[in-house]
Amino acid sequence: QVRLVESGGGLVQAGGSLRLSCAASGPIFNINVMGWYRQAPGNQRELVASITGGGSTNYADSVKDRFTISRGNAKNTVYLQMSSLKPEDTAVYYCYAPRYGITYWGQGTQVTVSS
Repeated sequence: QVRLVESGGGLVQAGGSLRLSCAASGPIFNINVMGWYRQAPGNQRELVASITGGGSTNYADSVKDRFTISRGNAKNTVYLQMSSLKPEDTAVYYCYAPRYGITYWGQGTQVTVSS
């Protein structure tokens, strides 16, 4: 069973920065894509950013030019550098990794941006 553990959430003022980390363990071979979703209260879970093993990235329009996704050298870790944070970025952020038709999720980490 693939296990994803996130860290790095917290409370930050608008305009500030946070860095989220997600480490994958277990049978992680053949995991290509890793990324982040977020879910705010009353909203559906939405894709924030994703990255392939080859380094190709994809971002939601709402975070382009503010967030940067990257992978660790061992490819089992994914990071989300968040800058110029806005109150509307407040949500629980979930790391995800699809493998053989199953999507694995982390437990989520809360990001709260105060105005």
